[in-house]
Amino acid sequence: MATIPSIATPAEQQDAFVLPAATIAGAPVSNGAPDATPIFNASTGATIGWQEQADAALVDKAVRTAHAALASWRATTPAARGKLLKKIAELIESDRARLSEMQMQVSGKPPVEADIDVGDAAATFNYYADLCLDEKAFAPETLALPDDSVTGERFYEAVGVAALIVPWNFPMVTTAWKIAPALAAGCTVVLKPSEITSPVEHMIAAIISEAGVPDGVINLVNGGGEVGALLTAHPLVDKISFTGSTASGKKVMQTAAQDMKRVTLELGGKSALIVRADADVDHAVMLAVSGAFTNAGQMCSATARILVHDDVYRKFMAAFETAVRAIVVGPPQASNVSMGPLVCAAQRTRVQSLVEQGVEAGASIAFSGRLDQACADGFFMAPVVIAEPPADNLLWTDEVFGPVACVKSFRSDEEAIALANDTRYGLVATVVTADREAARRYKTQLRAGLVWINTPQLIFPQICWGGLGLSGIGRELGLAGLRSYQELRHALADAS
Repeated sequence: MATIPSIATPAEQQDAFVLPAATIAGAPVSNGAPDATPIFNASTGATIGWQEQADAALVDKAVRTAHAALASWRATTPAARGKLLKKIAELIESDRARLSEMQMQVSGKPPVEADIDVGDAAATFNYYADLCLDEKAFAPETLALPDDSVTGERFYEAVGVAALIVPWNFPMVTTAWKIAPALAAGCTVVLKPSEITSPVEHMIAAIISEAGVPDGVINLVNGGGEVGALLTAHPLVDKISFTGSTASGKKVMQTAAQDMKRVTLELGGKSALIVRADADVDHAVMLAVSGAFTNAGQMCSATARILVHDDVYRKFMAAFETAVRAIVVGPPQASNVSMGPLVCAAQRTRVQSLVEQGVEAGASIAFSGRLDQACADGFFMAPVVIAEPPADNLLWTDEVFGPVACVKSFRSDEEAIALANDTRYGLVATVVTADREAARRYKTQLRAGLVWINTPQLIFPQICWGGLGLSGIGRELGLAGLRSYQELRHALADAS
């Protein structure tokens, strides 16, 4: 099974692991841990490990190693790459228990959420494995031309070295979303995990090596934003795929512009859930709870702007309050736990500060949840629901990235669509209605990359993920996810 690389352990934490500054060509590279940072258990606040930080020299070495491995990896057949991706999926499934356990430790996710994450990662590798094994997506396409004296062909080629920067809210999942299509396309990779949740990424990197992916195809560097900046600016990086905040995404895009690097940016969101008058209110409440409070609200897709038709508003709010107060907030091992902690102390402080600022600016807390007695010293925060916030209140307009939901009433479909679209983001939306024609109208008029109609936030590898406006550029997953790691090329030849 995959293991977490370990080197010398600090004396004060003899039972903790230490992650090396980098993994290059399949081998851990230590810098002696001069500036190792702690990795915490989100549910207890305890230090469970340490992480070394890569420096400029290690980032350069990782990129150059990926560059050196590019030609041979790009030359492999799609079928050969597909077999390796299939093996990775199998190893992830076989190591499911340990991956879930680490996910629960570093993120504090309830067991169900952690297990879903493992399944999603495996499904992503399986999907791109199947695309490779089928080979149709990689076959050259003959083009019909108006001149019979020449033939035309369209084909795709791996873009090159890909710098992949993943966030802390869905470690392993977003890593699979990036690594699987990059490898399928024939790219080599340098991965930078979040410094908060990197152990899971190290386990995935070990699995990829165990599956037989050649050394140098996948490399990993540890660190924070400064390491990400070094990586994205490296002249041998051809493609950047970044998932994170909109503010950081803007910096990545500015850096990419210097060398015209290809970019995929999956950024923030401030998404709406719309409950029409004909909606099943109990179902709407279930979708509202899962849409706002899954992963403690730490989702770019959180539907934390809840719009409810005036005819069912009071009924919805009463049922929503009952449901929110019933949420069991606690550590993964707590009985019936349904919401875990925020990922770290700084994130909890940030979210609590935003709530305080919003209330000071005129927002009113309608009700909130409670913490289980097992919460102890972890980074927990009870869910909060704001009723009818002012239109310019930051809790309504800004991405909070925590367990905070706002509810507003509306009186017509036109008003609901206008309120939902009144944002610079455009990632997702949810609509709850029994009217198929209304659903069709919302689907076409809502400004979002993905619209769910009467369903939870289901995400399949076959469905592309990405948004409009400040939610980012490009798409992940699906065939478009593969194409984002390829260059479209054409060739013309004399027909004779």
